[in-house]
Amino acid sequence: MQFITTKLAGAWIIELERREDERGFFARTFCAREFEAQGLAGTFAQSNLSYNHRAGTLRGMHYQVAPALETKLVRCTRGAIYDVIVDLRPGSRTYLQHIGVELSEDNRRALYVPGLFAHGYQALTDGAEVLYQVGEFYTPGYERGLRYDDPALAIDWPLPVSVLSTKDNGWPLLAPAMQEQH
Repeated sequence: MQFITTKLAGAWIIELERREDERGFFARTFCAREFEAQGLAGTFAQSNLSYNHRAGTLRGMHYQVAPALETKLVRCTRGAIYDVIVDLRPGSRTYLQHIGVELSEDNRRALYVPGLFAHGYQALTDGAEVLYQVGEFYTPGYERGLRYDDPALAIDWPLPVSVLSTKDNGWPLLAPAMQEQH
């Protein structure tokens, strides 16, 4: 695996190192030792699979607060998504900054998302499927979220939003969410 730094402290893009032959290729997608050597979480509590019928579907922006902070390792196994993370760690040099990364079945990249980062993605293709490992158990009392269209974040989603859950549409704007967290 190749660990590629991003402009957000602690967030990484993970590229596969393929071993190719006439059959196709083989690549390791996770190794606790390699992750720990990079200072990343080496264990995960849950694995989740998300399927999206239509391009334009948006899920997010989700995160959990202490003591249930979630790290995530996100990979698109079918189709393509535009994955966005926002650094919500007070005191971080990249606080409130965000990045967007295309993850697809073709590029086979993964995105490592540290705890206290809001995370969301938009399906770029019909039938997009996303597999993600999560470092903490889902804990509803510690779940939070931000609006995908918050003007303070100014996230440039690649497609018009075609499907959005009622819950995701109801998340607060950034300023109220940060006040509630503290």
